[in-house]
Amino acid sequence: MKVNNRINIGMSNSTNHNSIAEEPVIGITMGDPAGIGPEVVVKALADPAIRRCAKFIVFGMDEQLRYAADKAEIEPFWGRHQHEKISRDYPHKVVVADYDEFSLPPWIREPTEIAGAASLKFCTDAIDAAQRDIIDAVVTAPISKTSWKLAGSHWPGHTEMFAKLCKSPRKAMMFVAGPLKIALATIHEALFEIRHKFTIGRVFEPIDLLNIALKEYFDIENPKIGVAAVNPHAGENGQFGDEEQRIISPAILMAQGQGIDCFGPIPADTLFLRAVQGEFDGVVAMYHDQGMIPVKLLAFNKAVNITIGLPIIRTSPAHGTAYDIAGKNIADPSSMMEAIKVAVQMVQTKKANRYRHRTKAPANAK
Repeated sequence: MKVNNRINIGMSNSTNHNSIAEEPVIGITMGDPAGIGPEVVVKALADPAIRRCAKFIVFGMDEQLRYAADKAEIEPFWGRHQHEKISRDYPHKVVVADYDEFSLPPWIREPTEIAGAASLKFCTDAIDAAQRDIIDAVVTAPISKTSWKLAGSHWPGHTEMFAKLCKSPRKAMMFVAGPLKIALATIHEALFEIRHKFTIGRVFEPIDLLNIALKEYFDIENPKIGVAAVNPHAGENGQFGDEEQRIISPAILMAQGQGIDCFGPIPADTLFLRAVQGEFDGVVAMYHDQGMIPVKLLAFNKAVNITIGLPIIRTSPAHGTAYDIAGKNIADPSSMMEAIKVAVQMVQTKKANRYRHRTKAPANAK
């Protein structure tokens, strides 16, 4: 049975925020104030079709957002409230939870400590709001890992922060690029260092988490997952490396033993084409660029990053701060718009699935 992922778009709030009919509330973190985050957030939310999908709370700086709106000749369309008093029940469609204790000159277009501190605070508060059911999902605009480091952060990026603060022992990075849905077995690690951390568990975990995500958030009842090889020609029976035999195949067998419909290891030079053509619902890639090259090729401006394995929903555009074009009003908001749409869809599908399971009659009912 398929759930209509657009079942609630445009519907008004109900009194019970767990209701399937309630309009989602999406939190958006503004990202690094010196990057293109303010611009893509304003441009994305300026689209009436996006605003019809949900209510929005932007965790950011009203001053930076208004500067971006002025450059884009967009009349501000949001309400402003103190971030210390955020609520699910704002009367506005879009509200900026303003962090006016931070200030950054609009001409700064590089990593700074204050930008790092601000973007860290946006994220930690949004995570807390999601955990308290004030918002249904978090969409994160891009941050600078250098700014975070300057601000004293021990998290290298969003994924690690979300996993730690959500107390999630398991996590994986997933991308949606048109028809392609990819999870990565390894993320930001040097290519020649991967072999020292490449284990059966590192391959099994994204297979398992991708299977769960495809069911819970994308309403695919029995996902079919293709698992990439790491060596040319899948190692050619050990001639070009034995990782397929020692690590990837045992991980696939483990997943199959738990009822997951997965196949491989499949040579990467054919796997992604087969997935795009519909043979697989999802793909697990072994390392960052193996998965990201087809993602960027298929949907450079519309790819969406999702952290799976968390108890909350988190999506983001699949691009960075782009300091070189920040403040020039030329940033493309397409990826941010897609990240918002995917977050709304995930919220609605999750609610619909839970509602269906709650109301499903017992097997022995007459």
